[in-house]
Amino acid sequence: MSAIEIKRLGPGFAAEVRGAGLADVAQRDDAYAAVRAAFEAHSVLVFHGQKISDELQIAYSKRFGPLEIAKAASRAEGTPFSVLTNIEPDGSLVPPDHKEALRARANQLWHTDSCFKDPPALASVLSARVVATVGGETEFASQRLGWERLPEPRRARLADAYAWHDYAYSRGKISPAMISTRERSTLPPVRWRVRWRNPANGRDSLYIASHTYAIDGMPEGEAQALLAELIEHTTASGHTYLHHWQPGDVLMWDNRCILHRGRPWPDDQPRHVVRTTITATEADGLAAMRPAA
Repeated sequence: MSAIEIKRLGPGFAAEVRGAGLADVAQRDDAYAAVRAAFEAHSVLVFHGQKISDELQIAYSKRFGPLEIAKAASRAEGTPFSVLTNIEPDGSLVPPDHKEALRARANQLWHTDSCFKDPPALASVLSARVVATVGGETEFASQRLGWERLPEPRRARLADAYAWHDYAYSRGKISPAMISTRERSTLPPVRWRVRWRNPANGRDSLYIASHTYAIDGMPEGEAQALLAELIEHTTASGHTYLHHWQPGDVLMWDNRCILHRGRPWPDDQPRHVVRTTITATEADGLAAMRPAA
């Protein structure tokens, strides 16, 4: 294995990993240590040219913590995978009003994965299996850098605030009929602190998303206006990294501090990506995110 090189990509975050692939990280402690350090520092990691398989993606992801098992809202319910595809089993493409097409539209809202679950996610690992030739990029923004750009009085106000996250809320922005009664009962709203501190480096981050709908102690309209303002602030022009997918690409990002969104692609273009999600633990700063008893 050649020396591991970390090449910076985005405006203060995101980096490409060179000299090590997913298999190296899965098998070698030194490769894992280097990539884990890069993950804590850069928040989004890009691997090119990976010979990806379900087994390799799981082996790599397990290095970072326990894997989330997909619940009712996923096509791969009961497995460690979330499959995002517009390709039917017979090879045809789903129509624009299909639930998978609506899911793709919902994923075009700025969000962080699984903030509406307990426990939430530490990280996501997304592999490109079929890539659209036009569009279909993934865009990222750092809530850590967004927090640091906030005026000190705003940070002080938010540091100990708690917000509510709900999968049904974000899906309702796309279509009221998009989420089923079973999905609502499986994924009830959860509450987390608005500021997530990374124990590896002590850096703070906003922790909000399109799933966030309320802040404790604040009128509904005021809270939603503030949440929209904070997302706009974090994702402002010049502060995002746009990834153009190539076959064999694998991306990993830190859900504690990264917002992301998919970008549209033509309805006649196939796209198939597979995500594994690593669950946050107490070692990742989760204990401080919970409301006081």
